Amino acid sequence: MNDNRMRAISQSVYGGPEVLKVIEVDRPAPGPGEALVRVRAAGVNPADWRIRSGAVRRFGEPPFTLGLDLSGVVEEVGEQVTRFRPGDEVYGCSFPPYGAYAEYATAPVEMLAAKPPSIDHAHAAALPVVALTAWQPLVRVAAVGAGQRVLVHAAAGGVGHLAVQIAKARGAYVIGTAREEKHEFLHGLGADELIDYTAVDFAAAARDIDVVLDPIGGDYGLRSLDTLAPDGILIDVRGTGPDRSVVREQAEARGLRYVEFGFIPSGADLESVTDLVEHGRLRVVVDRILPLEEVAGAHTLSESGRAKGKIVLTP
Repeated sequence: MNDNRMRAISQSVYGGPEVLKVIEVDRPAPGPGEALVRVRAAGVNPADWRIRSGAVRRFGEPPFTLGLDLSGVVEEVGEQVTRFRPGDEVYGCSFPPYGAYAEYATAPVEMLAAKPPSIDHAHAAALPVVALTAWQPLVRVAAVGAGQRVLVHAAAGGVGHLAVQIAKARGAYVIGTAREEKHEFLHGLGADELIDYTAVDFAAAARDIDVVLDPIGGDYGLRSLDTLAPDGILIDVRGTGPDRSVVREQAEARGLRYVEFGFIPSGADLESVTDLVEHGRLRVVVDRILPLEEVAGAHTLSESGRAKGKIVLTP
């Protein structure tokens, strides 16, 4: 393979994990304000398989290369870029059609930050999307502070296990929903109280909650309204797409705050995440590291909802 070619994962149609194929393509070139990153690791997110299946069509029709999370080394920068230079280790976000499931990816430099020096590329690549999906609503939307009661759903998942730590770092009392076998893990991350949603109705067990972080939706949204204190806020962090009209109407009828939230790629916010990592207040758990060629298996595992933490691909 010559220097201008690379391996990447592509799909020509929407469908199941089997549509993901390893192909050889031209290496993308960075445009103005962009960096070309040699990808050392790429995170796998639920958004990836929703895009792959066609459930989310934000990036148009295939073919394209998936992957919203990356960590790697700057190979080249486009015009007007002064923040990074070749050789810098960075992490952050990239988007299809030139996503992170490849040997190289392009990204606007404002979506990148210097990689936390205390962790490797696999763990850095596991952070951006889930860390921002936890940090931005807890800090920028809810302004979580000392003594508040925060309920995190799917607390052992990619977003959840970081939200537990971020809320705890800000002094909150943190309650999480998770299967019993994950309780010890979550206590180790600082959770104060855990509810086994398979055995107990969380809506009856959790009360006077100031902030609910919900990456699940469905009936979880409606039931979560029952847990809120009078001035509480429910934040659905699934981004755009799902129909939330029923829970929105119920929240309005009860005078409760309800926010539909989608993360915003931000190198500046990632610097705040880096600060938590470097001070030992935040650690991302990687369930599995798989080679790029095993992307279909990575998606199957992610869709099962049984991963503890994040799945990472390495080119």
